[in-house]
Amino acid sequence: MIRTTSCFFLHRIAGHNGAAQLLVETIGNKNHEPQRCQRKAERLKTDNMATESDLENEISPVDFIQLQEYIEYSRIKVKDAMKEFHAGGKLVHHRFGDHIDAAGFSLFLKTYLEVEDFPADLCQRLYWYFQRSEQCCPDQGHHTKDGCVSLKAVSCYFSILEDGNPRDKLEYTFKLYDKDDNGHLDSKEVDKIVTQMMQAAEYLGWDVTELKPVLRDMLKAIDIDSSGTLTQQEWIQGGLNNIPLLVLLGLKVAEKDGQHVWRLKNFNRPTYCFVCQNMMLGLRKQGLSCNFCKYTVHSSCANKNCTPCVRTFVRSKTEIGCSVHDWISADCESNKCEICHKKIKMLTGKSCAWCHRMRHSDCVPLGSSHCDCGLLQHHILPPWAICAMDSSSGSSLEENYLANINSDGHFLQIFPVKDTNPLLVFVNPKSGGKQGKRVLRKFQYLLNPRQVYNLDNGGPNPGLQFFQNLHKCRVLVCGGDGTVGWILDAIDKADMAIRPPVAILPLGTGNDLARCLHWGGGYEGSDLTEIIKQIEKSILVKMDRWSLQVIPADTADEGDPVPNDIIYNYFSLGVDASIAHQFHVMREKNPQKFNSRARNKLWYFQFATSETISASCRNLKECLTIECCGVPVELSRLSLEGIAVLNIPSMHGGSNLWGETKRAEKLKKRQEVTVDPDALEMCSQDMNDKLLEVVGLESVVEMGQIYTGLKSKAHRLVQAAHITIRTYKTLPMQIDGEPWMQPPCTIHITHKNQANMLMAAPATSLGCFPK
Repeated sequence: MIRTTSCFFLHRIAGHNGAAQLLVETIGNKNHEPQRCQRKAERLKTDNMATESDLENEISPVDFIQLQEYIEYSRIKVKDAMKEFHAGGKLVHHRFGDHIDAAGFSLFLKTYLEVEDFPADLCQRLYWYFQRSEQCCPDQGHHTKDGCVSLKAVSCYFSILEDGNPRDKLEYTFKLYDKDDNGHLDSKEVDKIVTQMMQAAEYLGWDVTELKPVLRDMLKAIDIDSSGTLTQQEWIQGGLNNIPLLVLLGLKVAEKDGQHVWRLKNFNRPTYCFVCQNMMLGLRKQGLSCNFCKYTVHSSCANKNCTPCVRTFVRSKTEIGCSVHDWISADCESNKCEICHKKIKMLTGKSCAWCHRMRHSDCVPLGSSHCDCGLLQHHILPPWAICAMDSSSGSSLEENYLANINSDGHFLQIFPVKDTNPLLVFVNPKSGGKQGKRVLRKFQYLLNPRQVYNLDNGGPNPGLQFFQNLHKCRVLVCGGDGTVGWILDAIDKADMAIRPPVAILPLGTGNDLARCLHWGGGYEGSDLTEIIKQIEKSILVKMDRWSLQVIPADTADEGDPVPNDIIYNYFSLGVDASIAHQFHVMREKNPQKFNSRARNKLWYFQFATSETISASCRNLKECLTIECCGVPVELSRLSLEGIAVLNIPSMHGGSNLWGETKRAEKLKKRQEVTVDPDALEMCSQDMNDKLLEVVGLESVVEMGQIYTGLKSKAHRLVQAAHITIRTYKTLPMQIDGEPWMQPPCTIHITHKNQANMLMAAPATSLGCFPK
């Protein structure tokens, strides 16, 4: 398993009104288990005790990595967490002027990071640093309450961590290590940088055998005047132009067209640097690889004469439609040249970025320059189909904005290739543990990177705006059911020429919608090229979307916010929602414990066992009524602990609660409501019939029996087009897996519209497990 690298920096600078500020920066994938982190941290600290005696009580690199794990999972912004210290906020009594006390700082961390059991020792060390900064840079304009820290310092610290640009972070890094505040870094201060980078690298599993001299050479290279010291200007300018240093610092580089997007990688077979043509040596992460074209180099060679990365658009209208190969140096060993048909040896071949055909470097000019984009020609948006347009080209500013803007300031407009159906890919990198990030990189390589969007970077709107004028395109959502619902909502609200149909690559835990559309229960790492080809063979189906309206019985009785007002898969209340809510609360407190599909299912099992014992939702019939299209539903003769309203025939990760209907009634027009038990036995489910099915659940045990096939279905209660539920006490509820606690209320569920979905061929294996 490849783990991308990470390293840390603690930054202490003079901020507004002299308030000291701290900044932590980490990079890469931080999905480490806290228990393993702590064990490894203890070992690392012990190993380095002698060398760190002068850093007693300072935060270690491992501390920063653990902190970043929590930040990565948190959905709350600093500015929102800070509101709790303002008038009316829950933490206002911990504020004293412009300062907060220790208890307030601890509660801030729990609020911001959405974690109840944040490590107390790490909290204390962070707080101590803020206090020490107050002593070093006292605020002359305000009286500092003893034992408090600056609210501005805390706010700035985490705000920069969230949104700081490379220049700012390099400046903060400089001011941290310039301990004597003399405006330059001397040899001892540079050694401190190298030492701390090495410690973090060692903890994260880098191959540090050759890393130290590489780091020293990089730092020496940015000493422009060879004075042996680094000024702030040299540090910032040199850092911004030094790719390996930026990668090691975790600073995001502006992605200009033709610029490589590097990541540190472990090569598990002999691989060569395309710059110096020497082998990548080492046992672990030995070099850099480009996400877009797989160009590989030593870290020390990244600033040398690298060939450009793939171009993703053309800069002149005369180039539109000019389909030419884009040859990139590639690992073509043992593959045959398409021109001479001889095997290609290491370092002698090139591969086209779009059709992936391979030629000897000497054979490149011998063949045709025309590129047909290979096996994925119907799905790729090649560079000759995207053109940079100036603002003076005649389009309005609004049209230019919607067309997309690249880092060079050009407005990009799509000119689709005839008879193609470009694929717009959205990836949730947090889905499926580490799967999301790997899938993102693979699609960026297989397709034009401008077709592939990381949902962590601005959500789906940039991609939908870029594709909005296309009359033929498809959407692939890589994530769980929640991610799919997010994209469908965005498509419904977007001003698009057509509503593109949506396929699913299931990366979540339940993946019920993906199961119903035959995309499988979970992606298991199969070839993404084959999955794209299956999208080409898929069929268009409609899926109902339902509006959910919740009207509280008492507006003063505050409950949790309703997570969504649109139903795609199901709505439920009672026993299964109680389990989902317990799972949700635990995941909010300890997100790092829920980083794999298998582990999530174990947690569900634990909460289901607990619910079996407690039976917290028994006698559900006494606290609610159901009315469908004006017809009341009889519940008095049933002993139920849960009610589920179904739009699709899958729930709880593959359970068909409605069950199969052997003799489905074929009617020209379905009835608006069916409550007769005999008639219900002949009613089948259909996700586009504008009808919902309602079932009753007796217990957790019954849920397990249905999932394992020991029982064919739950209690069929009604099939209807409009449902009203009235509750008379606070109950757990969930909508498409998103749970909340709801005080007494009236719930109306009505049909809204239909979404365009893509269904895979049912008999084809897509590299996803079925259940």
